[in-house]
Amino acid sequence: MNFFTQIGLCLENYPPRVLQDPTRATAAVALVLRAGAEEPEILFIRRAPHPADPWSGDFAFPGGRIDPQDPGPRAAAERETREEVGLDLSEACFLGRLDDLAGAHLPIIVSCFVYQIEKPLPLRLSDEVADAYWIPISRLTDPRHHALSPVRFAGQSLERPAIRLLDSQHGVLWGITYRLINSFFETIEQPLPRPAAGRDPRRRD
Repeated sequence: MNFFTQIGLCLENYPPRVLQDPTRATAAVALVLRAGAEEPEILFIRRAPHPADPWSGDFAFPGGRIDPQDPGPRAAAERETREEVGLDLSEACFLGRLDDLAGAHLPIIVSCFVYQIEKPLPLRLSDEVADAYWIPISRLTDPRHHALSPVRFAGQSLERPAIRLLDSQHGVLWGITYRLINSFFETIEQPLPRPAAGRDPRRRD
C-alpha cells in the first residue's frame, strides 16, 4: 500500500473533533502533499517577519483567519492557500480533515484540511510569506531531527518540542503546526518520534 492510499483510507471515514468556542478566534490551514522526485513531500511556508504577527518568521502551513464571508473553514483554508502561495486547491484531491486544535498561547482554534496535488505546480508567494519548502516525509520521521528546543514567543524564551525542517540557520518547526503534523501522522497510524531531551534539532547531525 503506498503512502497516499494509506492516507486516503485512514482519513476517509475519520470523524474529526470539531471545536466550537465563541471566545476564541478561528483559523484554517491546508496540509498539502505531493509525490516528490524520490518520496512524498509536504508543503510548509515560512511566515514573513512582521511585528503584528505573533507567528512572525515561523514555519507553518498555508492558511489564516476565517473571514465572515467564507462558507466554512475548508473554504477559508483554500482561499488563504491561494492568496499566500498561489496554489488553487479546488482541483486538488481532498483527503480529509484533522482534529481541530486550540492554541496553547493564543485564544484561537485551528482547523486543518489535507490535500494531495497530482502534478507539480508553481508557487507564487504573497508578501505574508517569506519562503516555501517541500519537505520530504523522511525528514519528518527521522528521530535525529526531533528534540526539545529553545524558542521565543511574545518576547518570552520557551523550551518546546520541535522538528528541524532545514539546516541550523532556519530555526525549527514548533507550536500549533508541530501539533498538527503530529496529529496527521497519528491519524494515518504512523506516529512521529518523541523529542529527545538534550538534543537540539538545530545542530548539524
